[in-house]
Amino acid sequence: MPDLIKLDAILSELKKFNARLVAVSKTKPAGEIQQVLQHGHHDFGENYVQELVDKHPQLPDSVNWHFIGHLQTNKVKQLAGFVHLIHGIDSLKALSEVNKQGIHFNRVIDVLIQVHIANEESKFGVPPDDINRFMDQ
Repeated sequence: MPDLIKLDAILSELKKFNARLVAVSKTKPAGEIQQVLQHGHHDFGENYVQELVDKHPQLPDSVNWHFIGHLQTNKVKQLAGFVHLIHGIDSLKALSEVNKQGIHFNRVIDVLIQVHIANEESKFGVPPDDINRFMDQ
């Protein structure tokens, strides 16, 4: 069961900063997401494509779905028709596929570019030294 009192407190605090909360709903059933949605919160994040694809048709179109995980190029088309924001584009190949699918679905798909600043090779992202070239392309 979602803690709606805690949600209200967090949202109240964020108003000062004009910030938006993305409630990470991974592993949560659609019924719990529906309760939070009925409470007035519309931004939900998922990090697995299949889980997001499964939940999307169970909930109203008023949900702003955020994809927050590493997105493989071959999975973009599954999300392109409805995703609100992709939080982790880490390659030109992925960005090109998002653009291609956006054209196919006649919509602009907003993205955030992920920059790799960690010292961990297991993390994804555009190297900081390559960001200007990435943006130019």
